[in-house]
Amino acid sequence: MCEYAYVRVSSLEQNEERQLIEVKKNGITDENIFVDKQSGKDFDRPMYRRLKEKLQPNDVVYVLSIDRLGRNYEEIQNQWRILTKELKADICVLDMSLLDTRRDKNLLGTFVADLVLQILSFTAENERNAIRERQRQGIAAAKARGVKFGRPRKKIPDEFESLILKWEKNMISINTVVEECNISKATFYRRLREYRDK
Repeated sequence: MCEYAYVRVSSLEQNEERQLIEVKKNGITDENIFVDKQSGKDFDRPMYRRLKEKLQPNDVVYVLSIDRLGRNYEEIQNQWRILTKELKADICVLDMSLLDTRRDKNLLGTFVADLVLQILSFTAENERNAIRERQRQGIAAAKARGVKFGRPRKKIPDEFESLILKWEKNMISINTVVEECNISKATFYRRLREYRDK
């Protein structure tokens, strides 16, 4: 029997240190800790796949909380089944003692664990949806205040109009225009459309 831990944060900027501290309290060594820095919306994650490849029957996977495993209700249920039924490994969710498949392997224990899993995985997906909604509302509020998103608009020189006229008369090449304006061809064509729309 081997013991592993799975740690996940949603982005490269987030810090996994808190999770590492907690799983190491259970004696998990660094080489047996698998860390993904990726969204929990699905399970297409490199380190999670590698962990699954290593698992043998009766191995144990520690995870700090169910939302660190994932945030998709159906996929959490599916992966739980794969890990515990197909791979015959055990899972221990550290912040929820009822989600420890090593305990109470009778019908009642399984029923309680499945019920708690359904509630927590629903909550994890619901929180993911709430985060996305808060982001959407925040972006909408910022746009209403005039905040601009994306790269700043490239400034076009005053002689852009005369360069277009020369280009249209085949007096200069497009390469000359984009070089003079210090813009890409895509930006040139976008600005050309705007100019013609006026």
